Amino acid sequence: MISIKNEQEIELMRKSGQITYEVLMKLKDFIKPGVTTKDIDKFAHDYIVSHDATPSFLGYEGYPASTCVSINDMVVHGIPDNTKIRNGDIVSVDVGSIYKGYHSDSAYTYIVGSVDKQTEDLVNNTRKALYAGISVIKEGIKLNEVCSAIGKVGRENGYGIFECLTGHGVGTTLHEDPYIPNLSNHESEGIILKSGMTLAIEPMFSLGTKEVWLLPDEWGIITRDGSVAAHFEHTVLVTKDGYEILTGE
Repeated sequence: MISIKNEQEIELMRKSGQITYEVLMKLKDFIKPGVTTKDIDKFAHDYIVSHDATPSFLGYEGYPASTCVSINDMVVHGIPDNTKIRNGDIVSVDVGSIYKGYHSDSAYTYIVGSVDKQTEDLVNNTRKALYAGISVIKEGIKLNEVCSAIGKVGRENGYGIFECLTGHGVGTTLHEDPYIPNLSNHESEGIILKSGMTLAIEPMFSLGTKEVWLLPDEWGIITRDGSVAAHFEHTVLVTKDGYEILTGE
């Protein structure tokens, strides 16, 4: 069952989403060479807590941090540690907030210093895919229209599209139904979007393979061929005539 939020719930998710959005925007100035991934995590944790919210990820299924900080070939779920950010890295930060029982979830990939054009294009096109998927959202469409719009950007650019990593519903729990793959699929054809659904749309692409390895820490996921990967995500409300991004301006 896909949950439908009422106006009171939506307002709480707006407040949660604003906190999450502000964390990611403030990290634009914070992330620079020499900063550790643990520094990033502390910055995000302190900001969330100072705004009367709780980090969604901390303790989730045993996860030990408030953010996932994934560098270069790490696709998702990088556990923050003493690794220092370097010039030329791309750094994906995935973060969520709980405000009065309601989650929001968002991710952003930051370019640190100078990168080659291929890498810059990957980051820009992954963000483009996010908005391509969001742009078709409205009540009455099939969820697969969202998946197809995201996947089209990935395919046109020859990127690896990770089939084992998807977006998801979000609300009173961090991960709700439905799963939202980043490419056209049969299951999403049978799901019709309704006003009040809240969805975490999150394209993840690589410059190479779609195949991944799970690290021994049982969290971090890296590309099998070592190619760099980018990740963007917004929490989005389905409305009668379109959508509202809850983790944006």
